[in-house]
Amino acid sequence: MSLSRSAVLLALVSLVAVPAHAAPQVLAFDPAASRVAFTLPATGHTVEGSFALKSGRITFDSATGDASGEIVIDLTGAQTGNKSRDNTMHQDVLETAKYPTAVFRAEKVRGTVAPSGPSQVTLDGTLSFHGADHKMSLPAKVDVQNGRLKAQTQFPIPYVEWGLKNPSVMFLRVDKVVTVNVNAEGRLEGAGAGTQGR
Repeated sequence: MSLSRSAVLLALVSLVAVPAHAAPQVLAFDPAASRVAFTLPATGHTVEGSFALKSGRITFDSATGDASGEIVIDLTGAQTGNKSRDNTMHQDVLETAKYPTAVFRAEKVRGTVAPSGPSQVTLDGTLSFHGADHKMSLPAKVDVQNGRLKAQTQFPIPYVEWGLKNPSVMFLRVDKVVTVNVNAEGRLEGAGAGTQGR
């Protein structure tokens, strides 16, 4: 075999060996069907409240796990069911007139999103909250049925450590960490081959 034919054959083999680039996958969340709740232990009880999911759309590469897009939480509608406590939360702690949203910007998906059934993944990214950015990794349970998805994640926010005011008073003490629980619903687009993050 001539050198030129060998070179051509080698080039063809190399092309065949390179896998086709998979189409991007998209997690598109439905704000109306999603819920963001939080709990804060306090003296003698636990404060429970909720935020609203304003929008959420994450695009990720099925070959590398690289991700983009964001999840936006509307803080202005945060409520706990107690008007006085909610006024303190908005004016003194969250300062929602100045910081109306919290935004998580996705950077990486680690794990496998199956085209159907349950999956366990981790979403790495940056949370922009109260004027500062914080790197975070969110472990998530994802379940896909007929293209519709449900995703659940829970994570702590050390709000006092992050510079927010501690609302504790003399006879009422609250924890310095709030736990956020997200239950989101939406759809998985381009899900034919599933997803393997790296």
